[in-house]
Amino acid sequence: MKLISDYFGCMVFDDAVMKERLSEETYASLKRTIEHGRSLNLSVANAVASAMKDWAVSLGATHYTHWFQPMTGITAEKHDSFISPAEKGKVIMEFSGKELVKGESDASSFPSGGLRATFEARGYTAWDATSYAFIKDGVLCIPTAFCSYGGEALDKKTPLLRSMEALNRQTLRVLKLFGNEEVTSVKTTAGPEQEYFLIDKDLFTQRKDLVYTGRTLFGAKPPKGQELEDHYYGVIKPRVQAFMKDLDEELWKLGVLAKTEHNEVAPAQHELAPIFATTNIAADHNQLTMEIMQKVAKKHDLVCLLHEKPFEGVNGSGKHNNWSISTNTGMNLLEPGDTPCENAHFLLFLCAVIKAVDDYQDLLRVSVASAGNDHRLGAHEAPPAIVSIFLGTELTEILESIENDTPYGAKEKELLRVGVHTLPKFPKDTTDRNRTSPFAFTGNKFEFRMLGSSASISDTNTVLNTAVAEVLKQFADELETADDFETALHSLIKRVVSKHKRIIFNGNGYDDAWTAEAEKRGLLNLKTTPDALPHFIAEKNVKLFTSHKVYTEKEMYSRYEILLESYCKLITIEGRTMADMARQEILPAVSEYGKLLADTMLAKKSVCDGLDNSYERETLSELSALQAKAFASVKALEEALSACKQIDNVTALSKHCKDNVLRTMRSLRDAADGLERIVSVDYWPFPTYGDLLFGV
Repeated sequence: MKLISDYFGCMVFDDAVMKERLSEETYASLKRTIEHGRSLNLSVANAVASAMKDWAVSLGATHYTHWFQPMTGITAEKHDSFISPAEKGKVIMEFSGKELVKGESDASSFPSGGLRATFEARGYTAWDATSYAFIKDGVLCIPTAFCSYGGEALDKKTPLLRSMEALNRQTLRVLKLFGNEEVTSVKTTAGPEQEYFLIDKDLFTQRKDLVYTGRTLFGAKPPKGQELEDHYYGVIKPRVQAFMKDLDEELWKLGVLAKTEHNEVAPAQHELAPIFATTNIAADHNQLTMEIMQKVAKKHDLVCLLHEKPFEGVNGSGKHNNWSISTNTGMNLLEPGDTPCENAHFLLFLCAVIKAVDDYQDLLRVSVASAGNDHRLGAHEAPPAIVSIFLGTELTEILESIENDTPYGAKEKELLRVGVHTLPKFPKDTTDRNRTSPFAFTGNKFEFRMLGSSASISDTNTVLNTAVAEVLKQFADELETADDFETALHSLIKRVVSKHKRIIFNGNGYDDAWTAEAEKRGLLNLKTTPDALPHFIAEKNVKLFTSHKVYTEKEMYSRYEILLESYCKLITIEGRTMADMARQEILPAVSEYGKLLADTMLAKKSVCDGLDNSYERETLSELSALQAKAFASVKALEEALSACKQIDNVTALSKHCKDNVLRTMRSLRDAADGLERIVSVDYWPFPTYGDLLFGV
C-alpha cells in the first residue's frame, strides 16, 4: 500500500526538489526571489530552467507551457516541446532561462475589454516564481502572469500579486509602530471550500441546457428534494467515494492540500476543502482543483457541475473564501493574543478589516458578481446580496465597550484601553457560526461566503487585500505622527468602531427585517450583476486601485467591459438554448402526447359514448393551455434575443438581458415545467430532476 507521504507533491518542482537539483548558490538566489521579490539574473534562470527540464523529463514530460489565468475565468496553456534540432537529423532536449521567465501568447484572442485591438496580437506571460511549477498530463506547467505588449494586465493573477505587495507594504509600516522589526514579509492566506454537483454522464449528454450552459434551464421539482435533510454529511455513495479517492490522489500529486470532503445539503451535491495556502498559490490550486474535478469525474462516467445554480428548488453551490494575514515569523495577525500588546495588534487589524469591508462593500459585491451567482445570493442557501460582517456576541461587546469607554463584562472593573489594561483572552471560537453572514469572523480568519462555485478566488482576494491595505495606510499615516502612540491607538480604534459599526450584523441575514434594517443603515443591496458592476468604476474605487498600483484606470474600465459582456453573452446563450429546446424538443413532444390523448378519446367514443374520458379530455385541455403559453413565451424570448443585436452599449444591453430576456425565460420555464408535470414520462424528451439528482 503506497503512503500518501511517499507521493504527495511528486509532480511539483517544490522546495525539496529545488534544494536537491540546484547548486547552493542558485538555490539561495531563487529563494531570495521567491521570499523577497528580488530579481533573478539570466545565469540563475538558465540553471533553474535546466534543472526543471531534467526533472520534468525524468517524470515523462515532453512539453512545457506557461500556465496562466486570463479573464475567461478558466486557465490557459500553449504547449511547446523541449526538443531542439541537433546534428544528423537528431534532436536534443533543451529549456532555457529565457523560455522559463517569459513566453509569448496571442493577446488579441483573449478578453481585453478594448485594451487590445484584434490586429495588436502580442502578449507576454511572465513566470510567477512564488508558485511552484508542476507536471500535469505529461506537460511541465509554469504558473505565470499574463500581460499585453503595453504592459496592461490581461489576467487575474497579476492584480492579485500586486494587491499582495500593497498589503505587505502597509502592514509592515503598522507592525513597526508596535516595535516589531523582526517581520520582513507579510502575506495573506486563503482556504477556498469548493462545492460541486456530480451527475451521471449519460444523463448529462441528453440535456442541451447542461451541455451548453452548465445548468438546467427547465425542470419540474421531483417528489423528493432536500426536505428531509438526509444528504448533508450523509454516507457517501460508493461511486462518489471512488471519485473522491481518485480526486484526492491526483490533487495530492500536484501538492494541493485537499483535506475535507463530504456530502452537501442538496442531493448529488458535495464539498472539498483544502488546508490554507498563500493566496496566489491557493488561487492556482483552486483553479487546478476545478479542472481536475471535471477530468476525474469523466473517468467515473460522471460530470462535475460547477455552476452556481444547476438545479432550481435545491441549494446551489458556492465557494467559501477563508482569508487571513500572516507574517514570515509565523504570526497570524487575526489571531487574538494573550498579552495587551498582542490584543492591540489583533484589535487594530480587526478594525482595519471592519473599516475596509464597510468602505468597499460595493467592491466585495462586485468581486462575486456573475450571471450564475445572481440565482444563488439571498436564496436561503447563500448569504444575501447585502454585505455585512458577523463578529459574534463577545467581540461585538468588546468593541462596544471600547467605543463607549465602559467596563467589559460583569466582572471587569477597569475600562478597556488598548495596549494599556489587559483585555480578556479571546478563545479561537468565541461564538457560534452564522451561515447567513456574507463575511464572518471564525476564530483567526474571516470567511467570505458570497463567492460562486465557478469563480476564481483571485478577484475577491484582490479586493480584500487592496481595501485592507488602504485602511492600514490610513492608520499608519495617522499613528506615525502621533505624540503618544497608545493614546492615539485607542482613539483610532474607538473612532473606527463608532463610524463603521453599521456593517456589523450578528443576526439572521435571511430575515426580511434585516433588508429593511440594512437600508436604514445605508448599506447597499445590489441584487444583480448589472446593479453591482457600475460600482467597480466609481471614482473612489478607481482611486483605491490606482493609488496602490493594483490596476491602472484603463485596466479597470477594460474589466468592467469584460464582466458585463460576459454576463450578456451567458444570458443570451441560455436564452437561445431555451428557445431551441422548446421548439425542437418540448413542444413537439407535447404535441405527440396530445395526439395520443385525442386519439384515445376518439377510440373510447367509437367503442361506447358512455365510456369515461375525463382524464384525456381534462388533461388535453390543460396541456393545450400550457402549450399555448409556452409557444407564446418562446416567441417573446426570441424577440427579446433579437433585440439584443440592436443594442450597442454593453451597459444598456446588460439591463435589457436582466429585465427582458430573463423575464421571458422565466415565463417559458414556468409553462414548460407545468407541461412536464402532466406529460407522460415516456414522451418527455430529456431526463428529469429526479433522474439527475438521484441517478448516481
